[in-house]
Amino acid sequence: MSSKPDGQPKVSPLVYAVTVNWNRADDTLDCLTSLSDSTYDNLKILVVDNGSSDGSPEIISREFPTVEQIHNSENLGFAKGYNIGMRHAMEAGADFIFIINNDATIARDTITNLFQNSNPKTGILAPLINYTDFPTLVWSSGGITNSWTLEKRDPLFDKEDSDDWDPVLTRDFVTGCAMLLPRKTLSQVGYFDEDFHMYYEDMDLCLRVRKSGLEIFVIPGAKAWHKIARSSGGLDSPNERYWMARSSVRYFRKHAHPLQKPLIFIWRLLSALRTSIRLSGTNRKKALKAYWEGLRDGLMEKI
Repeated sequence: MSSKPDGQPKVSPLVYAVTVNWNRADDTLDCLTSLSDSTYDNLKILVVDNGSSDGSPEIISREFPTVEQIHNSENLGFAKGYNIGMRHAMEAGADFIFIINNDATIARDTITNLFQNSNPKTGILAPLINYTDFPTLVWSSGGITNSWTLEKRDPLFDKEDSDDWDPVLTRDFVTGCAMLLPRKTLSQVGYFDEDFHMYYEDMDLCLRVRKSGLEIFVIPGAKAWHKIARSSGGLDSPNERYWMARSSVRYFRKHAHPLQKPLIFIWRLLSALRTSIRLSGTNRKKALKAYWEGLRDGLMEKI
């Protein structure tokens, strides 16, 4: 917090940190601990509880009495849960909204670092996200999107974190695991598409942000750590495979242009075959069945 010329304290822009919890109190407490330790001096924290049955709201209230909570009566999914939280933050006057998965944590200076790199053309700012279990190994640095297949590629995925990278990385896409959104982005572009329920809503939002003329940046000096797919039951669980498949179909159907569709169809078919072989090879029959059910349901959805 700095001072105005007349000597009065200057209040920093209000940042609202929003996370969604569903029956994962321990993960959420870790997330809240890291947020509460932030160096940013005008931060409010909001937990949107998606109908937890494990006593999460009471546990959070006891451990973090100043953290705001919104209690949904049922699990409304990632997109709708975060939208409820972001709308609350906007109504409360937030200048920036920092959304973070409840199975992620951040460094003390992450929000401050992101905020200091904002400029008038910024649509989204994101930290470098490493694995919680391998703290110096990159899980996500955002991605570059192929203009024909709409697939994303992360050039730093699974690389060792380094001080040699550029301080600001321009990206087409960043994961919804952790991102800082200026108020103008939501006012101009809108919120997550709630029809995705879980997965690909972040890619959809990023595509809309770039189409609006705003830019997306990753700040490698800002750090986050992710426990990976905890909210959906873990990687290659039936629930994770179902929603990943269903949402992928919705995303490509929603955004593919007519000239792209034949190539995307071939690419996605090959991807489905590779995934099926992998799941079969590891004897994940329930996950394989859920995966194809997700593809079927995605194709039957109205867009």
